[in-house]
Amino acid sequence: MIIPSRLAEYIVAAMIIILAPGPSVLFVIARAIAWGRKVAVLTVVGNVSGSFVLSVFVALGLGPVLQRSDLAYTAVQWGGGLYLIYLGIDAIRKRKVHAADMTNQGDAAPKAMRSIRDGFWVGALNPKAIVFYAAVLPQFIDRDKGHITAQLILLGAIFSALALISDGSWGLLAGTARAWLAKDANRLEKLRATGGTIMIVLGLSVLLLAVINN
Repeated sequence: MIIPSRLAEYIVAAMIIILAPGPSVLFVIARAIAWGRKVAVLTVVGNVSGSFVLSVFVALGLGPVLQRSDLAYTAVQWGGGLYLIYLGIDAIRKRKVHAADMTNQGDAAPKAMRSIRDGFWVGALNPKAIVFYAAVLPQFIDRDKGHITAQLILLGAIFSALALISDGSWGLLAGTARAWLAKDANRLEKLRATGGTIMIVLGLSVLLLAVINN
């Protein structure tokens, strides 16, 4: 297995986007507010599993293409950077709606397998993760060393492991402070707006790197 030379930089970039309150984090927080820490942690387990499956699919699809084409590599960077900016703006614009959704999960707590399954699909269909795997992650591979798909899968696995720790912490913290969070919608709105701002900054960084590298 080839270890990319920029692994430390990748871990920093991964943690930035993992910590940004996107769809997965918000879903976990919503579950924590509604039903407590156990459901939140089970949701995280499913979410991370879905995210890793997504990373494998992206790697299998993108790996061969990126290894052969400089144009495809540049296109992925620009498309992903612009889409991250869009997601960030959309998150800020819809922060009130998202905050309301987080406090409207229903009364009956889901069973363990249901929590894991729900989390899996949120992780597998998370647009923030799709863009990260497709646009940000490829910047940290060593194209000249080959085995692009294997490198992408390795970086995806590292991302999932970091997300398990970070999102699990979000779930435990939100489950502990569930009454405090649910009491004031402005707190949840600020959380969503912060996540949107971080995504915009990350998107701009992707575009800047695309310009520098080309």
